[in-house]
Amino acid sequence: MQQPILEALDVTPAGIWVIDPAHSSVTFSVRHLMSKVRGRFTDIEGRINVGPTLAACTAQASLTASSVDTGTGMRDDDLRSARFFDADTYPTLTFTSSAVSVREGRLNVVGELTIRDVTREVSLEAEFLGLDETGLQGEPRIGFVGRTRLRRNDFGVGPAAEGGKVVLGDVVDVEVDLQAAFEAGSVR
Repeated sequence: MQQPILEALDVTPAGIWVIDPAHSSVTFSVRHLMSKVRGRFTDIEGRINVGPTLAACTAQASLTASSVDTGTGMRDDDLRSARFFDADTYPTLTFTSSAVSVREGRLNVVGELTIRDVTREVSLEAEFLGLDETGLQGEPRIGFVGRTRLRRNDFGVGPAAEGGKVVLGDVVDVEVDLQAAFEAGSVR
């Protein structure tokens, strides 16, 4: 018997789906002293290639490092600086999938994440939210939500400690909420 996620993907037309930045988000949270700081990247772009089989599906996405937004200008400037993302030297964060499978009823998307000049394999647990055949302007749309947990020190992002005191946690929880529109001229 086919799992529900595969049944949902079976009705999704094969082809290229372009991420809609106005209806997508990448958010994160990280421990700072006794609270969590939450933020997002406001500039996202990418493509999802829905293939004829799950193994043939791929995804690529990029975030503009300077678009980081925590709601506090001084902190955002620090995050853009060489201490953290070094946005002037490394203007984009990129993700390219290498495998898509189903694990425990959810999609498992494995790929290469590059932050600064460091590339690591990461795994996103994702949920397919469905297909809307008529979309916002009559075009088909699909949606996904995914989660992963990263260690910022694995990517050389930010100091491990400041003045001998751990101010910022190493674990970063990331949530990706994507809506994508079918690319005109793509194979259907």
